[in-house]
Amino acid sequence: MPDNWPVPVITVGRQFGAGGATVGRMLADELKADFLDSKIIDEVARRLQLPKEEVEAEDEQPGSLLARLLVALGSASTEPLIPPEATAWNPPNVAPTFDTRKAVLQITQHVIEEAARSGNVVIVGRGGAYILSKFPGALHVFLRGAEAVRVRAIMARFNLTSEDEARKRMKQTDENWTSYIKQVYGHDRNHPAHYDMVLDTGRLGYEATVEAILSALKSRKPIT
Repeated sequence: MPDNWPVPVITVGRQFGAGGATVGRMLADELKADFLDSKIIDEVARRLQLPKEEVEAEDEQPGSLLARLLVALGSASTEPLIPPEATAWNPPNVAPTFDTRKAVLQITQHVIEEAARSGNVVIVGRGGAYILSKFPGALHVFLRGAEAVRVRAIMARFNLTSEDEARKRMKQTDENWTSYIKQVYGHDRNHPAHYDMVLDTGRLGYEATVEAILSALKSRKPIT
């Protein structure tokens, strides 16, 4: 990509089983970009609840995205950034280990915003399209797929033998994600108007989906 092209910031929303993490990782590899998914975002939020000594005790690769985010977001503070009395937010079908405190939601937003400011990053999940809706140059993508295709993908990913179990996981996870965005940002995450591209990974396959996103990114006007 020419030097005068915008540094890519891509957000990926997805239906469960549509390959969001896989496509996001493939994009990051192609662009030699950082990859920020919900697991990393949750880990940063968790770390920022810890005192300085505990954060520093973590074995972190210097210069890694996680390490940079921790430094940029003030992990050197001697006190936890999240008050223990923070109010909870509970979506339907919530897992017992799901951290729902509003303070964590605020830190989640800060993590995504800081990653975008650094640039050259692919962000999967946690409402990136809404948090960065006004971020200049960000490309917002949503990945979907037919139910039957996603059920098969979920069965393969989690080594399930029951279609009913896969369908149950799919329904619960999609409901959680939809409720999260609705209650936190007031939007229907499935509405195509929130995205620059809506792609069906079941029809296109992962490689063609990545190619379509890269093509859209390259077609954007260069910085002048």
